[in-house]
Amino acid sequence: MRTIMLVDDSATILLSVSNILLKAGYAVEQARSAEDAMKLFQAGKKVDLLITDLNMPGMNGIEFIKKVRQLSSYKFMPILFLTTESQQSKRAEAKAAGASGWLVKPVTAEDLIATLGMVLR
Repeated sequence: MRTIMLVDDSATILLSVSNILLKAGYAVEQARSAEDAMKLFQAGKKVDLLITDLNMPGMNGIEFIKKVRQLSSYKFMPILFLTTESQQSKRAEAKAAGASGWLVKPVTAEDLIATLGMVLR
């Protein structure tokens, strides 16, 4: 079973996206902030894919994925942004930081699962 780390400061997003992922057969780890997720990664938590919000208090999503990419175990892990932002400049910044893909909230279950299928080959 593949494990997905979901990082978002919204309890509603954590709940709804986790339910979609669980129904699709994935294991889910959750964090309410980039800082909490970094603690899990630094403690050796193994995940197959990271889904993160962009706009979060404290460390934002771009800063977060830059830090994740510095950890040798996660250099090549797929990372998706799930955010309300849709500007091309933000997408380019995220890609330069190491993001594998970008989904705009609200995302349908079908779009989310289809995207996971593409990046988790």
